[in-house]
Amino acid sequence: MTQPYTGGCACGAIRYATKHAPVFQNHCQCRDCRQRSGTGHGSYLTFPARAEMTITGEATHWRVAADNGNVKVHAFCPVCGTPVYLSFVATPDLIAVHAGSLDEPDRFVPQALTYSVRGLAWDPIDPSLQAFERMPSGDSATA
Repeated sequence: MTQPYTGGCACGAIRYATKHAPVFQNHCQCRDCRQRSGTGHGSYLTFPARAEMTITGEATHWRVAADNGNVKVHAFCPVCGTPVYLSFVATPDLIAVHAGSLDEPDRFVPQALTYSVRGLAWDPIDPSLQAFERMPSGDSATA
């Protein structure tokens, strides 16, 4: 069994835990991720079995349409403002957490770079990662 992945917001008002291993780990350079992170990219771990992830605390949610038209539901702490997780209307069984929200952020091991076409020169990403100009086929609902 995998050691649980745990994390939450900066103030501790929202916490999450899952026993599942991530199915996708990526950096994303789309405009939405850049704006939400306040830097050149966002970093995410996407997990299966959203229903089996324990989330405590009340998040504030907001919806945004991704480039592919799929709706993403972002959750952040209303107390400290930390973005914590996001879910996907088209694939409700998946949930992605922000890598920086992990209790052990070293467990984030990026597999790919998505939306490299939107990358900024001042935010270079590891060139050894597989880069996709957009979201790769089959992972269209992830961050």
